[in-house]
Amino acid sequence: MTAIELLLQRQSTPMLTEPAPNDADLSTLLAAGMRAPDHGGLKPWHFHVISGQGLQQLSDLYLEAISVELAHSDLEDQAIIDKKAKTAKMPFRAPMLIVISTNYAEHSKVPKQEQLVAAGCCAHAMQMAAFSLGYGAMWRTGDLAYNNIVKAGLSIEGNNDIVGFLYVGTPTKEAGVKPAKDYQEHVTYWQ
Repeated sequence: MTAIELLLQRQSTPMLTEPAPNDADLSTLLAAGMRAPDHGGLKPWHFHVISGQGLQQLSDLYLEAISVELAHSDLEDQAIIDKKAKTAKMPFRAPMLIVISTNYAEHSKVPKQEQLVAAGCCAHAMQMAAFSLGYGAMWRTGDLAYNNIVKAGLSIEGNNDIVGFLYVGTPTKEAGVKPAKDYQEHVTYWQ
């Protein structure tokens, strides 16, 4: 597969199982993230690699966060039970998660927004690398990406952001090729 084929054929893979990337492949994913465009060379990101027992720890953290949220909701008891059960399963959607967060640096020429975009490029690069190595990957966010209890549990300082949860593993089934998205309505040419 050429680099252009990778860019044009990559797609998210939500159904993932073992095996997760081995140490060498994980190293490749993380190295790909480190190649993201980075104005000023600030490396304004951090990666948490979660697998094995770490998935249960993340599940416990998610439950703690959602329990605080649900304590102030007016949902019925069964709806609360269902929400907690669904939340507890979330980390187990894949055998490995990489949490990409920002690590903002003060810089007169590189505003916070550029640093956030750079961290997003890390997530994208790692997803592309996973695909190129034959793994599946799914970049997710959701309410827990913005939850202060989750951030604190991952030792992400309050002024930083979770850019996403990159789920990585082996696809459970071969995905059909999605049709290409037409770009014409999204382009303006000045000539």
